[in-house]
Amino acid sequence: MATRHLIIGAGPAGINAIETLRAIDSDCEIALICDEPAYARMVLPYYLEGKIEERAVMTGDEAWFSERGVTTHLGVRVTAVDPGSNQVVLDDGARLGYDRLLVATGSRAARPPIDGLDGSGIVNLWTLADAKHFLAEPRPHTVIVGAGFIAFTILDAIAERSDRVTILEIEDRVLPNMLDAESSALMADHLKQAGIEVCTGARLEGIEQLAGKRRLRLSGGSDLECDAVVIAAGVAPNVEFLESSGIELGEGRGAGVLVDEKLQTSAGGVYAAGDVAEAADLLTGERRVHAVQPTAVDHGRVAAANMAGADVRYAGSLIMNILATQGLEACSFGDWQGAGRETTVVENPANRIYRKYTWDGDALVGGILVGPSAALSGVNDVGMLKGLIQTGVRVGLWKAYLEENPLDLRRVYVATGAAQKLLESNLLTGRASVGRGFRFPPLPALRKRSSHHDILLSGRAP
Repeated sequence: MATRHLIIGAGPAGINAIETLRAIDSDCEIALICDEPAYARMVLPYYLEGKIEERAVMTGDEAWFSERGVTTHLGVRVTAVDPGSNQVVLDDGARLGYDRLLVATGSRAARPPIDGLDGSGIVNLWTLADAKHFLAEPRPHTVIVGAGFIAFTILDAIAERSDRVTILEIEDRVLPNMLDAESSALMADHLKQAGIEVCTGARLEGIEQLAGKRRLRLSGGSDLECDAVVIAAGVAPNVEFLESSGIELGEGRGAGVLVDEKLQTSAGGVYAAGDVAEAADLLTGERRVHAVQPTAVDHGRVAAANMAGADVRYAGSLIMNILATQGLEACSFGDWQGAGRETTVVENPANRIYRKYTWDGDALVGGILVGPSAALSGVNDVGMLKGLIQTGVRVGLWKAYLEENPLDLRRVYVATGAAQKLLESNLLTGRASVGRGFRFPPLPALRKRSSHHDILLSGRAP
């Protein structure tokens, strides 16, 4: 009898789990439950900015799911999980059975305890519905509450739709959980020169509705009037429906579902992935929620492989944040703070360039890159720094070279064989890739492909 796989959530963890299950087991049954359509949250800023149509936000339709043999239950919500009977309960009272269950319910925008937060003109910009609501009317002056990763991912879109943008941050610098003081100051200065108002050390105490506008009451007695307020104060895992299931959850604010190295929960046959999972950190081994898309993708693949009967151990997620705003890119990986560690730092404020590498002996364990696109993603330095840290390669004598030439990651990356180590860690190495094929049909190659292309696709050298 075919194994029945049930997936809750159509985000990156759920979608990649579907593709992995189908790549490994062509005969298994797959069912998907989600209260929203399948779409990519990370491209919502491009939709908000008007760069893509709504259809480009979607990651799958009924035809796509049908082609992969997936039974969908969209527009419904799971209210309870009963591991004893291998069933989930839906909000319409129906029950669905499973042999293997994946909880990939993602996260929701956090709502800080601020008076007046439920008034009109106040949105989170976390869902597709939020984006449509924001676009429904003009927003001449928009205030963003929070200056973390979420705020910066939507900043360009808000700036495109507003004549004036103000950022309020309770901490003393922008991106406090992503950048150190020096790189944060560079980013804040860049925003100010781009016409974005940045107010750090500002606590919002309440919001009042005032003749079609919003009056923000700040600590210290000052007020700020605007047309719209976007709350970007972090996220919280969607785990409430598991509280009576007996499945072990973490403790404290923002706690998720505790999982082992196979991403299995305390209940046999039940797995968790993405923003809800407290899984191992790559560098420390400690379990934590890491709510970014690359981790969700990895979680979905590893969990699905184990659901399908493989024996795959999750090495742990590399803490990372990557963003671009107002023409400036920034990223940080691993132990970028580098407390008590040896660091290599280079800064060129005139060209908006900042780099910081943190070392454990001759191995990179963290880093920060800030600079124009041509200096970062344009030469793939972001990917190469991530690869060097993720693989943990010892760079040996190349450490001295990088200290003398901190802008030249390429030679170090190639010389240390980091790319080969990453290839060897590919979960589906040796299996034919499963094309997505949703929005765009396969296109013919523009030129004849070399033998290296086959290596990239198959994960095996000839």
